Amino acid sequence: MTPRVRVDGQVRDQVSVLDRGLGYGDGLFETIRFVGSGAPLWPRHMQRLEEGCRRLGLPMPGPGVLLAEAREVSHGLDQAVVRITLTRGLGARGYRPPVRPQSTRIVAAFEPPPPDQAAQTDGICVRLCATRLAPQPLLAGLKHLNRLEQVLARAEWDDPAIAEGLLCDVDGFVISATAANLFAVFGDTLATPVLDRCGVAGVARAEVLAAWPHAQVRRIALAELRQADELFLSSSVRGILPVRELDGHALAVGPVTRALQAHWRELGF
Repeated sequence: MTPRVRVDGQVRDQVSVLDRGLGYGDGLFETIRFVGSGAPLWPRHMQRLEEGCRRLGLPMPGPGVLLAEAREVSHGLDQAVVRITLTRGLGARGYRPPVRPQSTRIVAAFEPPPPDQAAQTDGICVRLCATRLAPQPLLAGLKHLNRLEQVLARAEWDDPAIAEGLLCDVDGFVISATAANLFAVFGDTLATPVLDRCGVAGVARAEVLAAWPHAQVRRIALAELRQADELFLSSSVRGILPVRELDGHALAVGPVTRALQAHWRELGF
């Protein structure tokens, strides 16, 4: 079987041990849900990747090249998750980046997670993680390759009944789940944490904010979050996931969550 991986456009699944992505986490990635040959949120993924390249000083591959390679690796799959990884490429030992980097481009396709209708309908259970996210405004919002905080947080539990973990920053403000963004409904107001100091600004989050233009982007303390009428997570792979329980506190799956799930389906997912 042909590997569903392309490295710099070639069918292979290895990179150099001198690649800065491996040595320093020096790079970015996008995880994109494909339906057939199309990706409903492709423009948002490319917008975020381009912004990340600008902020990190990486050459941005042509979106047309990336789309062609994504379609190659996902060909034959009705649904796929395509991961695009972009590193600064090869470099000498040491933190100083090369003056003219030659990026490494990795495009790989995977089977999507199996459908979980119960999670979509009834909601998921979420726990609070002890791991805190450190502030770094220079990297805030980016989907960079260093995900060690999320790895440590996800290692905190192995209970299959718990679907996600909630992450706060070092000051106790809520930021996100380990692999999804967070939204809360207070009365008739939708809110999501501001991500100016840490966290990943997800493309599904951007889609929700575009669909609900009066939503607030602000700091949310954990105590306030516990008073929310609705909670849901947004993920480009998993969609809109209602939260029915946070650390044993039950929540209703309300009308705002249902409306945004309907919007997600209208996108083609």
